[in-house]
Amino acid sequence: MTGLLLALALGFAAGLRALTPPAAVALAYGGLGWKIVAALAALVELVFDALPIAPSRTGLRGLVARLASGAVCGGIVASEHAASAVAGAAIAAVAALAGTYGGHAARLRAIAAIGGIPAALAEDVVAIGLAAVAVTR
Repeated sequence: MTGLLLALALGFAAGLRALTPPAAVALAYGGLGWKIVAALAALVELVFDALPIAPSRTGLRGLVARLASGAVCGGIVASEHAASAVAGAAIAAVAALAGTYGGHAARLRAIAAIGGIPAALAEDVVAIGLAAVAVTR
């Protein structure tokens, strides 16, 4: 059960930031090369996401990336906790969908209330926090 809940958290985080869960998984379970590549990719995504030229997360490419990221990472973390990798992937993919659309709606409200950069940073904190909790339990 724990593995599936952690998969859910990683999936939701993937809906917010597609590359943060793979970075967290790589940092927790991967070799040095994967750790470096994944961490750099996640950092680039965090910076790029705050720019006005960033594409919509609800567009086809962004949505597919988030679902795939969530599913792969959810499957890995579930199997690390003796749960079904397939169930973890499925739960994480659904959670990524929720994170994508829920995060988009929350981000729009936050932008109106506190501005674009603070809203992006707040979303970054949530995504990083969820991913960190999921891989350190």
